[in-house]
Amino acid sequence: MSSASRKLHVDLQASLPEVQIGLTRAGVTGVQKAIRIRHEGREKTFAATISCTVDLDPLQKGVHMSRFSESFNHVLFGEAIDEVVIGEAFLVETLAEHIARHIVSRQHCSRAEVRIEAQYPLPRRTPVTNLPTQDMATLVGIAAASPTRVRRVVGVEAWGINACPCAQGLVRGAASERLLEAGFGEGDVDRILELVPLATHNQRGQGTLLIGTECDVNAELLVDIVEQSMSSPVYELLKRPDELFIVEHAHLQPRFVEDSVRYSLKGALDRYPELSDADFLFARQANLETIHRHDVVAERSGTVGELRAELAGSAAPSHTELRDWLTA
Repeated sequence: MSSASRKLHVDLQASLPEVQIGLTRAGVTGVQKAIRIRHEGREKTFAATISCTVDLDPLQKGVHMSRFSESFNHVLFGEAIDEVVIGEAFLVETLAEHIARHIVSRQHCSRAEVRIEAQYPLPRRTPVTNLPTQDMATLVGIAAASPTRVRRVVGVEAWGINACPCAQGLVRGAASERLLEAGFGEGDVDRILELVPLATHNQRGQGTLLIGTECDVNAELLVDIVEQSMSSPVYELLKRPDELFIVEHAHLQPRFVEDSVRYSLKGALDRYPELSDADFLFARQANLETIHRHDVVAERSGTVGELRAELAGSAAPSHTELRDWLTA
């Protein structure tokens, strides 16, 4: 065997690294795939982005990246994926679990994590004119597997709009002064300002809500929770009466980015009272600013027990993070 041939047969990934430090994640991300998902008794095909990673031992130089790639292009991992992704439809979190279990087996690792994000079409009606339209949300499935157990998370990412309460308060104060100077009485000023939606700057926002549980979770219900956590939902199609409704509705319900996270978490707890204290919740809100060059973000994670205790008046000493819950 030639020197070049011997190099090709050396399992370099399994060798000792020069710096022996374990890695939290190593793998592939941004893999595009068409998948079939079962939802409400129906099967649909979705465009999805899949990330697959493993924990890397400090005594192993690297993971076998080709084995991840083979899941979509070659025989080793590809056959199993094709059986699941192409031949049978699963819930997105079940599909993530199947892939994670397979990675643990093929990579001989202590832990594998898989995240699937699928673009999910939502048939809708415009709020006033009742015209049919379609909006897109992102369906998220996450699974972490070890040789002995697996934990799964399901969730969504959806869009809405937030009207800033701070700027609206400034507008209210300035408008009140002008009305008083114009001769209106204080009682009339208060009544006017209650009836008329007040100007403020708007932020289109993306909300994320994840639930780790064995209970059945409805993705469209999660989208509704996320949208209701903001000042107003948004729609791809809006006629003038719909546009007026959205603008007025948003400005009558101004919310900070922090408010949206809190309403999202409380909405999930209210809608799913069957969640156990050991289950997990994560909410994130990212708003695209209009009067600043930066954007704003807020998030919170924790077990259901931590969040329930906090709502009851007992602040949690710590917030359980997603990775901690997945590996617990």
